[in-house]
Amino acid sequence: MSPETDRLVTRGVAVRARRGGSGAPVLFLHGAGGWPVWLPFFERLAQKHALLVPEHPCFGLSDDPQWLRDVPDLAMYYLDFLDQVYGAPVHVIGHSLGGWIAAEAAVRNIHRFASLTLIAPAGIRVKGIPPADVFIWSPEEFARNRVYDQELAGQQVQAPPPTEQQLDIDLQNRLAGVKFGWQPRLFNPDLEKWLHRMTVPTHIVWGVQDSILPSAYAQAWGERVPGAQVSPIEACGHVPQVEKCDLVADKVTAFFDRVRA
Repeated sequence: MSPETDRLVTRGVAVRARRGGSGAPVLFLHGAGGWPVWLPFFERLAQKHALLVPEHPCFGLSDDPQWLRDVPDLAMYYLDFLDQVYGAPVHVIGHSLGGWIAAEAAVRNIHRFASLTLIAPAGIRVKGIPPADVFIWSPEEFARNRVYDQELAGQQVQAPPPTEQQLDIDLQNRLAGVKFGWQPRLFNPDLEKWLHRMTVPTHIVWGVQDSILPSAYAQAWGERVPGAQVSPIEACGHVPQVEKCDLVADKVTAFFDRVRA
């Protein structure tokens, strides 16, 4: 399936977006690495769902408004986005930074969510278990540390050199990652105390060998979000939707089916 590419405008801020498939709507919020290509995971979801994958404001070639200053601002932006794009509650999937954004939005207004799937979300801190300092890693270190499968990491490291435009996009993504995750590192000290407000069906997916956000965080989310289902993924790092595409797609779609039932 070849996804459609569009620019969607909310509150005067235009973002790039890919969409594909039909059925119950699903919104995917990406991590700090930037707008992903149309992944096999997306292809699986689009077999039964109308999937939308926007590029966050301040990332890549989306607009970069100065008034979006932190993750809570992005959360409020996406609540406006949900109001504008969808006429009914939607299944939301957030990965890493995108999971943090989704959680911040959900504690503010859960009524826009049919369900919430958080894949290795940032946003909270477990005492004594800090996240990795991704801001000091080289591109190769980042590629190797984000996955458990080092053969997959090697393929990414040995990929053809990026184009000049991609280098510009990568730089913008790094700047945006610093803007939203630098201080404090990858979390909001005020978020954890409000997680009890996430009363929508919630699914936590985490790679057991995650080197960026250790899998001990999965238990913390599971304890603080009412009724949350936690799915640990063995032999997997920070991007389960890439490393274990079929397994994660099966778990996510089964979760959607249970929510509908």
